[in-house]
Amino acid sequence: VQFVESGGGMVQSGGSLRLSCVASGFRFSTEDMSWVRQAPGSAPEWVAGIHIDNTTTYYAPSVKGRFTIARDDAKNTLYLQMNSVKPEDTAQYYCEKGWGLYDMDSWGQGTQVTVSS
Repeated sequence: VQFVESGGGMVQSGGSLRLSCVASGFRFSTEDMSWVRQAPGSAPEWVAGIHIDNTTTYYAPSVKGRFTIARDDAKNTLYLQMNSVKPEDTAQYYCEKGWGLYDMDSWGQGTQVTVSS
């Protein structure tokens, strides 16, 4: 199992970013997928998840209405559209299988999102 996340960067509060995660080593289309994030000194936090039906999605209350998760099974890629970002969204973002399993052994290098006020 391998994940390669990208798309992070520095953005001002209220701005947008689109994260991508390319997955390999397993049948992507048969796995529910999630984005999780971890800020320095904090525990991991589940952000959003998407079912294999490519329609059912769930979000943490802190990001609901601002973030959108999506997947492209043909490209083995998971996305996270981040709009109206806030300083508290600053974290390293990872993708993983399932719903908030926090399987750190499977995480890729992550992608850093830094939001300035």
